[in-house]
Amino acid sequence: MTNLVAKEVRVRGIVQGVGFRPTVWHLAQNNQLVGDVCNDGEGVLIRIVGTAQHVDNFLQRLPHEVPRLSHVESIEVQPLSVAIHFRSFDIIHSRLTSNHTQVTADAALCETCRTEILTSGARRFYYPFTNCTFCGPRFSIIHDVPYDRENTTMAAFRLCAACAEEYNTPSDRRFHAQPIACPVCGPKIWLEYAGHQDSFYADSKTIIEQAVTALKQGKILAIRGLGGFHLACDATNEQAVNTLRAKKRRNAKPFALMAPDLATIENYCIASAEERELLQSPEAPIVLLAAKHPGKLPASISPDTRLLGFMLPYTPLHLLLMLEFDGPLVMTSGNLSDEPQIVELDRARASLADIADIFLLHDRDIANRIDDSVVRVAAGKPMMLRRARGYAPRSIKLPAGFEQAPELLAFGGELKATFCLLKDGAAILSQHQGDLEDAATFDDYEKNLGLYQQLFNHHPVGFAADRHPEYISTKLAQTLAQEHKLPLFTVQHHHAHIAACLAENGIALDAEPVLGIALDGLGYGEDHNLWGGEFLFADYRTSQRLAGFSPVAMIGGAQAIQEPWRNTYAHLIHSLGWQAFSDNFGDTDLHHYLNSKPLAVLDKMLLRKINAPLASSCGRLFDAVAAALNLCRDYAHFEGQGAIALESLVDQALLQDLLHHPNSAYAFQLLSDNTATELWRLDATPLWRALLLDIKQKTHPSVIATQFHAGLARGLHATVNQLSLTLKIQGRGFDSVALSGGCFQNKVLLEACITLLQQSGYHCLWHSQVPANDGGLALGQAAIAAAHYLELNKTL
Repeated sequence: MTNLVAKEVRVRGIVQGVGFRPTVWHLAQNNQLVGDVCNDGEGVLIRIVGTAQHVDNFLQRLPHEVPRLSHVESIEVQPLSVAIHFRSFDIIHSRLTSNHTQVTADAALCETCRTEILTSGARRFYYPFTNCTFCGPRFSIIHDVPYDRENTTMAAFRLCAACAEEYNTPSDRRFHAQPIACPVCGPKIWLEYAGHQDSFYADSKTIIEQAVTALKQGKILAIRGLGGFHLACDATNEQAVNTLRAKKRRNAKPFALMAPDLATIENYCIASAEERELLQSPEAPIVLLAAKHPGKLPASISPDTRLLGFMLPYTPLHLLLMLEFDGPLVMTSGNLSDEPQIVELDRARASLADIADIFLLHDRDIANRIDDSVVRVAAGKPMMLRRARGYAPRSIKLPAGFEQAPELLAFGGELKATFCLLKDGAAILSQHQGDLEDAATFDDYEKNLGLYQQLFNHHPVGFAADRHPEYISTKLAQTLAQEHKLPLFTVQHHHAHIAACLAENGIALDAEPVLGIALDGLGYGEDHNLWGGEFLFADYRTSQRLAGFSPVAMIGGAQAIQEPWRNTYAHLIHSLGWQAFSDNFGDTDLHHYLNSKPLAVLDKMLLRKINAPLASSCGRLFDAVAAALNLCRDYAHFEGQGAIALESLVDQALLQDLLHHPNSAYAFQLLSDNTATELWRLDATPLWRALLLDIKQKTHPSVIATQFHAGLARGLHATVNQLSLTLKIQGRGFDSVALSGGCFQNKVLLEACITLLQQSGYHCLWHSQVPANDGGLALGQAAIAAAHYLELNKTL
């Protein structure tokens, strides 16, 4: 009799809810193996018995034949220690053990299910909740682990006989697909009319046709989607778009768009191969694309920018709606501006009745709110602007050296907030939460903190938070640290930005320090001042500030963020003084505008340092330049509005010429402050003199915007070179430069800096998996705290 080999195989990673067990079953059948496979708290556990040749073949093929939604982090093989007599290979029920696995993100409709719902006569023809193990809802419907139907919002829908047979047949692609449903036993859709109690029930095709009729009449449709409500209208109907903008109170922020297919998107936008791949990926994010014909859609969809944010339908419901409409729709989050997306039916009826004319609803509850992700391609790879649906809560494997990191919880920032759990050498970054200043958003943030700790069986030994004492997230961390008697590690804002960049780029814990450039709006500095344009010599454990932008007053404090002209005035006073500005540029529109403001009051605030904190902020510099060009001058409806408009004016051909022939670009001045800190200061005084002269000579704003971007990139590059020389004199140095902070979501600036730095031989690191903005802070906080805990344990 042939000698048999028995092995136990442990698979970790994203391996539950993705069809992994059926894949293993098929592979075992092909290799004539007996045994079993199950889900448990650590991932997937496989036990196999067969000939040595068949077992070896199984183990060789397994890593290469995993399902498309899975992500295998490790496969561990050891002899099966207990002698078990298997008669067949079976998929067995999940085992309830301590959870060390990952929760799968929601996945866009797969091609096989798409074909099925569009095939007349198929059992799921035109069914809006069709899915299989390779697509469909995951995180948005889960209450608890393991990921079994009874732990999801699908528990309310009892399987019919036909679905039950698919669910229990290992060879079927719906084997143990937890959200499995059909028209007989699954969720249903219906229509309701705002202001009325009337509901319209019919077959799915008729309901969707009625919804599309309303859209074509210029109506606003509220749709209960995957992770919350959407508000939709005809993107080609300017009146409908303006009505939606007014009712939603979204004064200027761009609207997202959805199109039925790539061909429709390419009627309006230029899409590269990388961008097309992102659009069609299982994550199906909103992708920011260059508009092909800026006037082809109403300007009010995306004011002051040449970019359009398009996505493809990622659920069957969206697909059927889009195919019936056959054109682009505005598809924006269902809420009032600055509030979290609505998920509940009753709340939607109450809160959206003044916005939507008609509601397209369904009865599958949403367990977890999750927004659409937003991505942009820059420097040849995706740049995450908002990490949410399709990506969260997918974990990020930490670099070498963090394998023994303890379980930690990092609370992130206050705007664009996320939080981060460290467990098993990986970082689990939450979906985008929003701005915690909004009470409803903060409530959702607290709810999700509890949910993630439950789902991942997370028991932190310590907390990490931003050093800013007034951040809501920091105050919550302080309260919880006291309640649970756990240590709280506070992390400087810009150090966290750089550490997040290092972590996602796989830089090892004990790697040599890098030079980090952190450019953003504001962060609380180690000297208790406001920072925002910083050069840090940093690793995970330490951070030394070597240089920063010259500090300029924010007149009115936070009011300077909302009224960008205040930054322009502050920069002019810093660089020239009002008298010199009046003498040389008194005949400009900018002078007339600023002269109409209460300058005496502002000057008194500056003189007495009343509500006029100094800030070395690159974000406020962008605001100041934009306002000087009359872009978003009076009021900013969202942070970065002026910077986005300024970037959209850049002439790429001129930019490349300026990068190679720098004398035409606006200059910055690099100064040594000759203080005890020995900081270098990047000063914009020469820039303002040249820029104002161009304004006086009525130079085209596109040229001014291009010269500003080129000059800023040149100034950053010159500072890096100077710091490299300074450190070499001290016997220190760096090879890599890490670029982080919200200003580096500006594609023009990011790519210009990478070009210049790489030409000088530096290795550049920038963001792809997590946002460069404050959405990535929690990852950096967690990595820094872990490095300190590991160092402390090493010395004990």
